[in-house]
Amino acid sequence: MKKLILTTFLCCFAVVLIHAQKFAYVDSQYILDNLPEFTEAQAQLDELSNQWQKEIEAKFAEVDKMYKDYETQAVLLPEDMKKKKEQEIVDKEKEAKSLQKQRFGVDGELFKKRQELVKPIQEKVYNAIQDIATNNNYMVIFDKSGSLTMLYVNPKYDLSDEVLDNLGAAMSGRKGKGQAGEKGGGNLPKSGSNEPKTSGGNPTPGKK
Repeated sequence: MKKLILTTFLCCFAVVLIHAQKFAYVDSQYILDNLPEFTEAQAQLDELSNQWQKEIEAKFAEVDKMYKDYETQAVLLPEDMKKKKEQEIVDKEKEAKSLQKQRFGVDGELFKKRQELVKPIQEKVYNAIQDIATNNNYMVIFDKSGSLTMLYVNPKYDLSDEVLDNLGAAMSGRKGKGQAGEKGGGNLPKSGSNEPKTSGGNPTPGKK
């Protein structure tokens, strides 16, 4: 009998403990999109990305022109001159690809610039979320725009606007708010990825 009473007490205690735990969520992309400093940082990144992309496209256009000129002249050129022209094209193509990697590579200049401009803003958002969680005793706060798939969300547990208030963002004209109770909130696309277009260029001589 004592064992049954103890088991019942533990079950009731577990139920109370579960209900006492507070959960909420935020939409970090919505928060960032409504912070002026993030919009400014994104505009800088877009401008820099477009500038560098044009620079790289010009390099590949030069390679393309060199290759077409070579094809036109190849029949009339002696063998040693053909090899010299071919090597010039190969070197120019390597130069263009090297610049592309330098600008847009995994640890390239655009990635470093993004870290420089965006990371401090993301840290401010994280600190604001942490403050709200600590002050209101939330055990877990999920990110609706992250990799976690949320099949259903109740807007009354959305703390995104509270985070923006904490950060001092203007209340009026906030953009990008999702519909209440919408399905499939996870894996939202990030705005302004700055991913470069694939630059082509003709194959190097002898690789048709």
